Amino acid sequence: MGAGRFAPSPSGELHVGNLRTAVLAWLFARSTRRSFLLRIEDLDRARAGAEDAQLRDLAAVGLDWDGAVERQTDRLDGFHDAVSTLRSRGLLYECYCTRRDIAEAPSAPHAAPGAYPGTCRNLSDAERAGRRAGRPAALRLRSGVGSFTVTDVLHGEYTGVVDDFVAVRNDGVPAYNLAVVVDDALQGIDQVVRGDDLLSSAPRQAYLATLLGTGVPQYAHVPLVLNREGRRLAKRDGSVTLAALERDGIAPARVRQLLLRSLGLPEASLAAALAAFDPARMPREPWIYSPLTAADAGCDD
Repeated sequence: MGAGRFAPSPSGELHVGNLRTAVLAWLFARSTRRSFLLRIEDLDRARAGAEDAQLRDLAAVGLDWDGAVERQTDRLDGFHDAVSTLRSRGLLYECYCTRRDIAEAPSAPHAAPGAYPGTCRNLSDAERAGRRAGRPAALRLRSGVGSFTVTDVLHGEYTGVVDDFVAVRNDGVPAYNLAVVVDDALQGIDQVVRGDDLLSSAPRQAYLATLLGTGVPQYAHVPLVLNREGRRLAKRDGSVTLAALERDGIAPARVRQLLLRSLGLPEASLAAALAAFDPARMPREPWIYSPLTAADAGCDD
């Protein structure tokens, strides 16, 4: 039937927002009889010990996964093959722009706000050679569309901007939008469950998937966990990681119960939650979290 996944970056400990998304990804996959895979997205930054801590935390709240944990850094050949395919079709071009250049460049006529203005799209060979001497080039996708529509389990049809986004950074590392599409294709992932802050990136990724012929996955962008000020949860918000909560006397089993309660699901076990899980009935608004909520949860071990 395919597979779903959870794909954290090993940059630090998971917080309750990450864990809630992981639980939802597990529920979506298991409820549709898909495999559930775990991928460590370590192309960018990795903090020593973070991966092991994340795996312990996922297991501590009761999650299991199928097969071995995979890492992006073990799949560099797949990224290079995708870049070669796109390059051979004339779908990549060199870009020498800095973020400041892009911010200060006039927008192209009718371009969506924030879209890349195409500064380097049609440089001559001589212009490219001149710029190459001063700055390494990133590679951008030569997009043939301005927007693309995806279908999301929770959001329905969503149309978003598709500009000439970066496929390979100027340090040679595959950019997120390319890496995630290639990773999902190589792992046979056809269901992507993640935070709804990433919904706007789905049209770019789906469009790239059509160019590479890998198929567009089923998307489900789930509500985030926010602090009491309505901002994304972070360590500055207090006891938000399993380790911090355990120091406050709150066991991982209680954290799992709290997460399931926030989703309106039975708290007895993940199996009970899975039996009752229905995406149509899950909350659509962000969950506002406070460490006091956990301390006062009244969950039973």
